[in-house]
Amino acid sequence: MNTIFSKIAAILAVIIGGMAVAAGGQVLLGKVQDYYVIDWVPVYNFTVGVISVFITSILIWKNHSLALPAAGATLLAHSLVMVILQTAYRDVVAVDSIIAMTLRISTWVIILALLLVQRRKSRLLATS
Repeated sequence: MNTIFSKIAAILAVIIGGMAVAAGGQVLLGKVQDYYVIDWVPVYNFTVGVISVFITSILIWKNHSLALPAAGATLLAHSLVMVILQTAYRDVVAVDSIIAMTLRISTWVIILALLLVQRRKSRLLATS
């Protein structure tokens, strides 16, 4: 079975997860930013980045039955954090954090779309 869409999705998950690990990791390791950092955001970024790289991307790569729910949960988590940042932290959140979260959400929407296309394509091949 051709799984090109899920392979592309897995690679995107590794890239966006790796970027989150790097961004969150730098702050956690003490790199001083030139803007206010909300204490829990680097921990969130690092944690979800690690999960994305070492769990979700592997599930996607292997075309596992939990790949779609894992990708959906990641998108939901990022969306929820964005809502929290835009409401509870509106006056203090850094523009860089909003841009990064927007990039993450956009990428996970693309990943989810690729997985849905792959699922549909696999079902069509199975019925023919």
